Amino acid sequence: MSTEFNVTETLDVKGASCPMPVVKTKGAIDDLGEGEVLEVLATDSGSMSDIDGWAAGTSGVELLDQAEDSDVYRHYVRKTE
Repeated sequence: MSTEFNVTETLDVKGASCPMPVVKTKGAIDDLGEGEVLEVLATDSGSMSDIDGWAAGTSGVELLDQAEDSDVYRHYVRKTE
C-alpha cells in the first residue's frame, strides 16, 4: 500500500504485547474525527496481523499502511465514520 496521508496523532505502544496494541489503537481511534489518521508504533511483531485483522473486521476504520522499521512496526489507520 502506498497512499498519501497526513498523520493526525501518534500512539506509542512499544513494549506492549497482545492484545494491548489493538486495545489501545481502538481507544485512540474512538477519540479521532472522521478522516483523521492514527499512526501506531509497536514492537510486538504480532501487531502486524492483529491490527490488520482488527481493522478488517471493524466498521469505521481503514488500515492504510503497515511498515517494519528495524524493531518498530508502524501502522496507519484512518477513521472512516
